[in-house]
Amino acid sequence: MPIEPPPAALPQRVALVGGGRMGAGIAHAFLVNGSRVTLIEVDAARTDKARDAVIRGIRTSAERGALAGTVDEVAERLTVTADLAAIAGAELTVEAVPETPELKRRVLGTVSGTVSDTALIATNTSSLSINDLSKHVENPGRFLGLHFFNPVPASQLVEVVVGSRTTGTTVHQARQIVAALGKEAVTVTDSPGFASSRIGVLLGIEAIRMLQEGVASAEDIDRAMVLGYRHPTAPLRLTDLVGLDVRLGIAEHLAATLGDRFAPPQLLRDMVARGDLGRKTGRGFYEWPEG
Repeated sequence: MPIEPPPAALPQRVALVGGGRMGAGIAHAFLVNGSRVTLIEVDAARTDKARDAVIRGIRTSAERGALAGTVDEVAERLTVTADLAAIAGAELTVEAVPETPELKRRVLGTVSGTVSDTALIATNTSSLSINDLSKHVENPGRFLGLHFFNPVPASQLVEVVVGSRTTGTTVHQARQIVAALGKEAVTVTDSPGFASSRIGVLLGIEAIRMLQEGVASAEDIDRAMVLGYRHPTAPLRLTDLVGLDVRLGIAEHLAATLGDRFAPPQLLRDMVARGDLGRKTGRGFYEWPEG
């Protein structure tokens, strides 16, 4: 069966730098919609893990009847490597490494020196300044934030985060790409936490503070938000899915830039210190036997 090309709005070749949960999820989104994807990880062990995660996602889509073509046909469009030079021909590169400013700056600098001058470059940061990161990108008019949400295959939202040097053409292209992925874009100006993290982290912090103060159990706090406010995933369970270490890092950044209302509760710091990071470690506010 011939492989169908991606919709016109989607790049033929996409690169992801960072193959964790978010990077693998973003790779999945582009693959199932027809793009060829190059996924970069730091070493052979992590490339194998990243490839396995993407293939599992593709199989899940096939089992749900949401895959055009076979698993093998879609997987054929995936390349996973530790060689960053492999991104050279990508029309869009999305940086999805951990939320460490210096790491992101270094990766983006290397990416912008590797891809063509006209290739779009995006960061999947959930809170770091696009304007700050753009200082490390050659031709920063083609740079912006594409903040995907976990789990990427199921989430409908992508924040398109616009820096002061991002061009209107770049924003238009990004919104078209999001729509071609079957998701919806909201456009926000670069500011600490953007829109979603700023509200979502504040809600999660207050839920953790309530648990710390003994107001109610984790289950009852979450149940109140699901039943009373129709949240599909309540704040403590969502924190487990995102990762307590990730949420702590974002909260610390927002506290430093926006004030003490974002100060992380001691309970969150204690849980991160002892390694209870949520689903990825098997324990957070809930038990996750599958890890």
